[in-house]
Amino acid sequence: MDIQLNYIEQGEGQPLILLHGNGEDSKYFTHQISHFSKKYCIFAIDTRGHGKSPRGDKPFTIKQFAEDLNDFMNEKYIAKAIILGFSDGGNIALEFAMKYPERVEKLILNGANLFPSGVKPLYQWPIEISYRIAKLFSKKSEKALRNTEMLGLMVNEPHINPSELAALTMPVLVVAGTKDMIKESHTKLIYKSLPNAQLTFIEGDHFVANKRPEMFNAAVERFLHSE
Repeated sequence: MDIQLNYIEQGEGQPLILLHGNGEDSKYFTHQISHFSKKYCIFAIDTRGHGKSPRGDKPFTIKQFAEDLNDFMNEKYIAKAIILGFSDGGNIALEFAMKYPERVEKLILNGANLFPSGVKPLYQWPIEISYRIAKLFSKKSEKALRNTEMLGLMVNEPHINPSELAALTMPVLVVAGTKDMIKESHTKLIYKSLPNAQLTFIEGDHFVANKRPEMFNAAVERFLHSE
């Protein structure tokens, strides 16, 4: 691994890995770390180029982030974990699970998408416009280059064919907000494409884990304790 990922480790027991969304860091999961560390060993990771994790020289892609996660688990001697990913973190979790299914005990996908058009146009268009503007200045400014990379993750990625999800046999919870930036039909497509999945909608927007932690944590709790 070309970089060391920054992370928060808290609690004891079965490993539960938390993967934040685009442009965020592990602190997004403050309410999940305090709640779930009572029963699990939490690893809340800063993705490459996010939070306190360095950018490194490798590609800034969802697939690379999934490889970073595999390297992290090897480093920490974690053979298998429950993985909870939010937004881009959910997309990383999906890519990881497709490549390393034997390392995933259970999967929680919150506000994930399989391809960019899974995002409602109201949210996707401004991202695409900002991306084009940042790209124009990316050769002259370090900040614009960083913005181009961050926004590029949402404009150009991910690219997952729903039929690929049929190979994932581990239990999966698909969860989104009732007013999520991900289309409801897209969230349902992910759910229907997974052979062993549960679906939950929580009252709120894309950021329900952070804004409605009691409801979100209760839904995750129910899923983790269901057979």
